[in-house]
Amino acid sequence: MKKNIVPILLLLIVATGAYFVVQSVQDSTAQAQQALQPLSDANQAMQTQVSELMNPTPTVIPDPITIIHEVRSLARLETIQYTVEKVITAEISQGTFEFLFGDKLLFVAHGIVIAGIDMEKLSPDNMQFENGTLYVTLPPAEVFIATLDNEKSYVYDRETGALTHGDTNLETTARQAAEEEIYKAALEDGILDLAQQNAENYLEKFFAALDYDNVIFLTP
Repeated sequence: MKKNIVPILLLLIVATGAYFVVQSVQDSTAQAQQALQPLSDANQAMQTQVSELMNPTPTVIPDPITIIHEVRSLARLETIQYTVEKVITAEISQGTFEFLFGDKLLFVAHGIVIAGIDMEKLSPDNMQFENGTLYVTLPPAEVFIATLDNEKSYVYDRETGALTHGDTNLETTARQAAEEEIYKAALEDGILDLAQQNAENYLEKFFAALDYDNVIFLTP
């Protein structure tokens, strides 16, 4: 019986010793981590400062003074909207010295073009009621808005010469060209014809609600 107890006691002693050794190692590790925590925090703070230095966040401060030049009443019937994407290449070529002073960028433009009818130009002389039919001459459709969507438009790529930081006005030039190209693309696709047709469809329903069942739109 005593012979059986001895191995058990030895196992208990060994297990107890192992437990205290593990516990001591864990305590030491925890103390080491606590000692290194300030250094780790300082390192993280340094990385954050370096990141902010390399990639600064721009600060926008609007002038508190606002000048409103004109307020004008509008009576526009918007009947169609185009969303257009256009890629614009703008560059300043320096010939042989382009690798030193050249500047080139690739601009991806997202724009919106809105067209319709200016109802302010519709007068009583443009409408005639004869023999139960209403004859209407609408003003021609026109583009109201042709502008860039700044949230979606961006410079995809830019290459500058070794001795230049680039022309500060090149992106502005690209944006202006992009607006013009978006406007032209909408016109070439027939936005004005669609705007005119949509206006007639809408106004036909409007006049029908006023008991003018027969409406004929004349070409302006």
